[in-house]
Amino acid sequence: MSDGTAKAAKPAALTPDICVIGAGANGIALAIAAATFGAPVVLVERNAIGGDRGPLATQALIAISARAQALRDAARLGLAAAEPQPNPAQIHDHIQRALSADRANHSAERLAALGITVIRGEAHFTSRSTVTVDGRPIKARRFVIATGAHVVSPAMPRLDSVPVLYESDLAGLTRLPERPIVIGDAGVALAQALRRLGCLANLVAPDGLLADRDEEAAMILRRRLLREGLDLHEGCEPLRVERSRSGLRLVLATPSGETTIEGSHLLVCGQRRPAIGSLDLDLAGIRHDASGISVDRSLRTSNRRVHAMGACAGGAAAASPDRAGDDHVGLVLRSILFRQPVKIDPASEPRVVWSRPQIAAIGLTEAEALARAGAIRVLRWPFSENAAAQAAGETDGFVKAVVDRKGRILGATIVGDDAGELIAPWCIAMRAGLGVSELAGMPLPAFARADASRRAALSFHATLTTRPALRRLIGFLRRFG
Repeated sequence: MSDGTAKAAKPAALTPDICVIGAGANGIALAIAAATFGAPVVLVERNAIGGDRGPLATQALIAISARAQALRDAARLGLAAAEPQPNPAQIHDHIQRALSADRANHSAERLAALGITVIRGEAHFTSRSTVTVDGRPIKARRFVIATGAHVVSPAMPRLDSVPVLYESDLAGLTRLPERPIVIGDAGVALAQALRRLGCLANLVAPDGLLADRDEEAAMILRRRLLREGLDLHEGCEPLRVERSRSGLRLVLATPSGETTIEGSHLLVCGQRRPAIGSLDLDLAGIRHDASGISVDRSLRTSNRRVHAMGACAGGAAAASPDRAGDDHVGLVLRSILFRQPVKIDPASEPRVVWSRPQIAAIGLTEAEALARAGAIRVLRWPFSENAAAQAAGETDGFVKAVVDRKGRILGATIVGDDAGELIAPWCIAMRAGLGVSELAGMPLPAFARADASRRAALSFHATLTTRPALRRLIGFLRRFG
C-alpha cells in the first residue's frame, strides 16, 4: 500500500449496540447502565466529561450560605449570634473538593474500565444510521442524544462590554462578585446564597418571582428574600447595559418608566436553549424545533433508531424540567435493552427551587387544577403546627395538596426546610396511582417534618365527621358497648 493510499484510508466504523451523544450526568448514567448489562457502548463528548459543573457549584454555594445564615439566626435558639466572615479562597477550595469527588465518578478512565468506548470530538449525523466524529463513522444499532441545554444570553446592546457570568463560571471563581445582578428567576436560590455570603445582590425577574409556581409559596419566599436584604426587581424588563467606573449599570423598563441599578457583574440565569445546533439532525431525518428534538411519549424521535432525553428533548418532553433526564435514563434503557413499552409522564416529575425555604412541587398547582379540573379540594397543613418545625424554630411554609372529589392526587406543593426531600412520598403516590387515603395512612416517625404531609392527607376525611348518616351509624354502634 502506498503512502498516498494509507493517508486516504478511512478509519474503520465502530458498530456498538448503543451510541450516546453527550457525556453529561444523564449520558454517563445511561452508558454505565447499558454497559453493566453487557451492551457495547460508545460515548461521545466534545467538551469535558461529566458535563456542566455549574449546578453542583451552585448547590455547594447554597449549602455554604445556609451555614452562614444559621450563624446570624442563632439568637432565635438561645445561642450567641455572629456575623459570618466568608473566606473566598476556602469557599473555592470546598467547591473544588465537591467537583473533584464528582469528577472521579465520571472520569474517562473509570468509564473505559467499565467497557465504554469514549470518543472526544464533535458528533454529526451523516445519515439515518451513522454518526461521524472527526471523520470516524459510528454505525450503532441505537443512538441516544443527551446533549443538554445552555443558557441564552439576553438580547441587550453592549452586553459584551461588561463583566458577565453564567452558572458554569461559578466553579472557577476565586472571588465572589461584590454586587451581582442576577437576571432570571431561575437564579433565585443563587441570588439568595450570594446575598447571605455578603454580596450586595439584585435579582431581576422579568415575569415575576416564580410565576409558574404556587402563588402562596412564592409569597412566602418573597418575604424571606426581602427580609434577608436581597433587592428584588419583579416585572422589569432589562433594556440595556452600560459600563461604569464601578462596574456596570443595568437599565430596566418598569410600569412607571425606566430605572437603573448598579452592579459589578451580570449573572445570567435565564432561558435555556437545547444544545443541538451542530448535530446535523436533518441528515438523520430527526425533527426538531425551538423546544428541542421532537420526541414522542417513549422519548423516540422521528428516526426510530434515535432517542433523545433530558434538556435537549422537546415534543412530548418539552414540559419536563432539566432534571427529568434522571427519569429519562431508566425509560430509555428499558426501551432499548428490554423492548418494554415506556411512557413519560411530565406531571409526575418533581420541580424544586433550592432556595431557603425550599419550594418543591409535583403535578398541578392550585390555579392550574382549578382551570383544568374544575371541582377540586385543597388540603393544607402549615409547618407552624408541626412539632419538628416548632422545635427547630423554622415554621414558615406548608404542605398543600390538590385532589379531586374522589381523593385522586392532582398535585402537591411543599414550602419549607428540606421540601426537596419531603416531596418524595407525593412523587411515589402520583407515579403509583395512589390516592390521598393511602398517604393519610402512612406510618411515620414521631417528630418528623413529613408528618405535615400525613396531616394534610388526613384532612381529606375531615368533612366525613359532619355527615349525619355517619354520625347515626356511630351512635348505633355505641349501643353495643
